[in-house]
Amino acid sequence: MAITLGPNQYGKAEVRLVTVEREGPVRHLRDLTVSTSLRGRLERTHLTGDNTDVVATDTQKNTVYAFAKEKRVGEIEDFALRLGRHFVGSFEQITGARVLISEHGWDRIDVGGTPHDHAFSRAGGEQRTTAVTIQDDRAWVVSGLTDLVVLKSTGSEFHGFPRDRYTTLAETDDRILATAVTARWRYRSTDLDWSGSFTEIRRILLETFATKHSLSLQQTLYAMGEAVLEERDEVAEVRLSLPNKHHFLVDLSPFGLTNDNEVFYAADRPYGLIEGTVLRDDEDPKDAELAWYTLPAF
Repeated sequence: MAITLGPNQYGKAEVRLVTVEREGPVRHLRDLTVSTSLRGRLERTHLTGDNTDVVATDTQKNTVYAFAKEKRVGEIEDFALRLGRHFVGSFEQITGARVLISEHGWDRIDVGGTPHDHAFSRAGGEQRTTAVTIQDDRAWVVSGLTDLVVLKSTGSEFHGFPRDRYTTLAETDDRILATAVTARWRYRSTDLDWSGSFTEIRRILLETFATKHSLSLQQTLYAMGEAVLEERDEVAEVRLSLPNKHHFLVDLSPFGLTNDNEVFYAADRPYGLIEGTVLRDDEDPKDAELAWYTLPAF
């Protein structure tokens, strides 16, 4: 029996990067978490401990900081592309790179109704994300968002599911539907208005969630992905992960009270987890395996 080295990568995970643009009285803040991974001819370090081909993870970290100073961050997709192309282009033994970036939002603090020039408050848990893969002379961009918490207080039903002796869930034609959206979409090119595209895709996801009368969270998931593909030609496919943030009616009958869908218990766990991919029928799902390689399935 032969034993061999399979696919592998290595890098520096979760480099915390904050930049402040100090030109003029109004300061601009960027808050990123950057992870780099490199692939290539790395057999020697695995098999013999010879580190001749290993670009140290500390070097990767330092490159992130230096690029932020020398070239500015700009759009996170462009920043990730610059980093990935640098590593592949600068080291002969490195043939592939993966750069993951999450952006943490900050809002300007209002003082007397006017946004302050240099004071900020954290904008909540939502993050904008990108995952850029460089392989030789090709590049793929998968962007998205995480922890976009949404809720609709009506316009959602759930009934008609199978029942057996373990089923206790009551059917309903009017329920709260809430989730924390994780969405990732694969772009068809690397030359785009990243900010404009992101803004529009986020708008489409929100509007579809709000307006689609839902018979299941699965139906809502498909409608959200379908709407993005119908309106945004630059997107090849959308992957969504939607945890069902359950809201259960509280039984008020022991207190002689009725509960007409007004008082709920918000459960944090366990929760249903609905995940799926929506893609164009002319897109080969195997065509961009490298774009998704080592990313979560959804």
